[in-house]
Amino acid sequence: MTILFVDSPEHLTDLCEQLAQSDWLAVDTEFHREKTYYPQLCLIQVANDEIIACIDPLKIDDLTPLLDLFYRPDMTLVFHAARQDLELLYMLRDTLPQHVFDTQLAATVLGYGEQIGYGNLVKQCLDVELDKAHARTDWRHRPLSSDQIEYAADDVRYLRALFHQLKQRLQESGRSHWLKEDFASLSAIETYQPDPDNSWHRIKGAGRLKGLQLAILQQLSAWREHKAIQQDRPRRWIIKDEVMLDLARFAPQSIESMSKIRGFEKRDVDRHGEALISVINAAKTLPQEKWPVLSRPTPLTNQQEALVDALMALLRKFCDEQSITPVAVASRKDIEAMVRGNDIPLIHGWRNEIVGHKLSEFLNGELSIKATPQQLEVQ
Repeated sequence: MTILFVDSPEHLTDLCEQLAQSDWLAVDTEFHREKTYYPQLCLIQVANDEIIACIDPLKIDDLTPLLDLFYRPDMTLVFHAARQDLELLYMLRDTLPQHVFDTQLAATVLGYGEQIGYGNLVKQCLDVELDKAHARTDWRHRPLSSDQIEYAADDVRYLRALFHQLKQRLQESGRSHWLKEDFASLSAIETYQPDPDNSWHRIKGAGRLKGLQLAILQQLSAWREHKAIQQDRPRRWIIKDEVMLDLARFAPQSIESMSKIRGFEKRDVDRHGEALISVINAAKTLPQEKWPVLSRPTPLTNQQEALVDALMALLRKFCDEQSITPVAVASRKDIEAMVRGNDIPLIHGWRNEIVGHKLSEFLNGELSIKATPQQLEVQ
């Protein structure tokens, strides 16, 4: 099948007219993010059963015809691991398409494991070994070679076949409805909106701080997030995480003391020092009730740990019967939270349908287990 390379407004309009009768489209994107806060869209790949096209957004300023097609109320967009692709669409239109099918999520409930990669899934389902020669391509550079275009096209060439196969298997197994909540959550706008006030959660090592130190880190992190957005630069280019932790820990009050923090480059001290001192001082004035608090669960008793072990055994049993990898359903931390009485994904949606309600019955004394030399038996 000939791959269409679309690099002009006229060609884009023609392509969208050819795709207009489709009720689904396989979509993938190539982007660059190493030097920016927001991903830079470099290529859009689209396919239906008859057409494969690579669209060059670096040559086409107005993608409206394509976006109008994507956002049509009756259109389903098919992705593999959709979040980054949807983030790009959100950037382009400040909203998200209504109907999404994610082959990675579909593979999860069909027993292929959690977060399986596209190449691995193509190999398992279609027995095709994808070329990895251009996995590290910088998609900003032009012109693209025919090999690069072919490589990019493979991301939708086989995605449409996965879509048909996985959709049929979901229907045959009666699991199509399992994914409604998961697919709907992919189109939740709040998933893709920056949240500076909570950006401190991303900083590795934040858990070692508490009290006022954590409040300072929260304010510093929010300041950095706003600065990164404003300048469209990676967070680490503004201030490194390890420097943020030391700023929160030591709360320096002068440029001189700030310059002694390990890893804090002089140019960054000169550029941001006064602003950071202001942020630190402002954080110190926050009332204690506004300080962030890290939730540290109370350690489980030995009896509760034993209960977690029993629930984990049941989780593995029921998942094995459904041919689903247990880690795709719940982790040990999830089970520990369940024993503590917390709300977790396991007791909602498809996870509850296949496993969660059984574990709840066990906790409520409505279900018991006994062991045989070969397996657990549920009574």
